[in-house]
Amino acid sequence: MWSNFFAAGGWGMYPTMVFGFLLLATTVLHALRPEPRFHRLTVALGITTFASALLGTTVGICNSARYLEQVPPAEQLQTLALGCEESLHNLVLGLIIIVLAALITAASAARRGGSPA
Repeated sequence: MWSNFFAAGGWGMYPTMVFGFLLLATTVLHALRPEPRFHRLTVALGITTFASALLGTTVGICNSARYLEQVPPAEQLQTLALGCEESLHNLVLGLIIIVLAALITAASAARRGGSPA
């Protein structure tokens, strides 16, 4: 799975990666300078990263189903399963990034005594 993880995910990996990078950068900035504006930006980028990952996954699954009629009937289930597996790479990438951002935020909050902002 990991050897071709990014390529298998398709075009949806790019916006997820860009929004995820911005999320991680903002999370680190918020950890270093805990200002409310960075907290709001971090939350917004977290939602955007998740939405981008979910959109990439959904479009990939829809495309896999759309082209099933071009595959011989005996191979349709296997083809759909493979397409879904590859499409889920978008969601996996987004969730990995969001979990990392949440861990950074939790460590920062613990260091400051529990306050996220």
